[in-house]
Amino acid sequence: MATPEFSPAAAYTVVDPRRPRPIVLLGAGGIVRDAHLPAYRKAGFPVAGICDRDESRARTLAEQYGIRQVFTSVSDAVAGAPAEAVYDMALVPDQFAAALEALPDGSAVLIQKPLGNTLSEARELVELCRRKRLVAAVNTQLRFAPQIAAARALIASGAIGELIDLEVRVTVNTPWEMFPFVFGMERLEFTMHSVHYIDLVRSFLGNPTGVDAVTLRHPLKELASTRSAILFRYAGRPVRVIVSTNHDHDYGPTFEESFVKWEGTGGAVRAQLGLLLDYPSGGPDALDVVLRDEREAGWRPIPFEGSWFPDAFIGSMGALQRFLEGSVPDLPTRVEDVFDTMAVVEAAYASNDGGGVAPDYGSFPIERS
Repeated sequence: MATPEFSPAAAYTVVDPRRPRPIVLLGAGGIVRDAHLPAYRKAGFPVAGICDRDESRARTLAEQYGIRQVFTSVSDAVAGAPAEAVYDMALVPDQFAAALEALPDGSAVLIQKPLGNTLSEARELVELCRRKRLVAAVNTQLRFAPQIAAARALIASGAIGELIDLEVRVTVNTPWEMFPFVFGMERLEFTMHSVHYIDLVRSFLGNPTGVDAVTLRHPLKELASTRSAILFRYAGRPVRVIVSTNHDHDYGPTFEESFVKWEGTGGAVRAQLGLLLDYPSGGPDALDVVLRDEREAGWRPIPFEGSWFPDAFIGSMGALQRFLEGSVPDLPTRVEDVFDTMAVVEAAYASNDGGGVAPDYGSFPIERS
């Protein structure tokens, strides 16, 4: 039976839509400034308007990127949107439902990840999108990062055989102060960060049959959990899958790590995600491969262009637009698919809360002579 890594969706290929539709941005925060707008400028995607409750923030970006229309409410943005607009919803999850309700029935929307704070919220959002007949995708943009796209194509070609190991490791000092909305959250690491890797794993291997996880807070920080480990089980497949994150490594860059590594029966591929090594400036990106039959040659670099920010955002918006125009048959980031990512997130929290399997320790007293 063919495994998912050998048949990736056509939308993962790096191809621009034939005729990009105009984009209306809902939100003008840091992610829009640092990723969405630089990506759309680089790709030549037209941005028709930008909306934010903070008009000055929206107007600053509008002036910088030549956006003609500025709005302070979603309803005004909808009223001023051109025909066939794609709404790019760069808001926090608590604002999703109201914004989606305000969109015209049948419209297209790209929703910022995560798809809600909990699985129940995700279910309500999917039902809302289906009731309004929205063509709705989630901006799970790591799937489209250039080094990930190149690795996906290589793996799909069969170059490293069947996947038997997939590891994500992040050991960095994350500047959470750049995201003030996360302070006070009851859930943080799985939902706001490792959701990227959970989603990425699913995009290669499909839905896991089981999840084991732990997530912990740092005793010196006023944040919810910031360090995690997640094990994925795939019944019937000899594949080890682990996501390990530590956002509290504040001891200098010498031993920082940020990578995804795939090992197969015929070789291995490692992608370095430089963005996280010195966020938001970013360290070096890399993609390397080694083949079992050519081990004496060692690891060799694979060329690719771009980085996670901003190029992955071209891919996620491009996938939605290519689906809308009919140039690809499927939308792999549709809300129904990413709902399953949220199901894994919820399972990870349930595993953490369950406390693990208690070992059956012996009760043998120490004999003293």
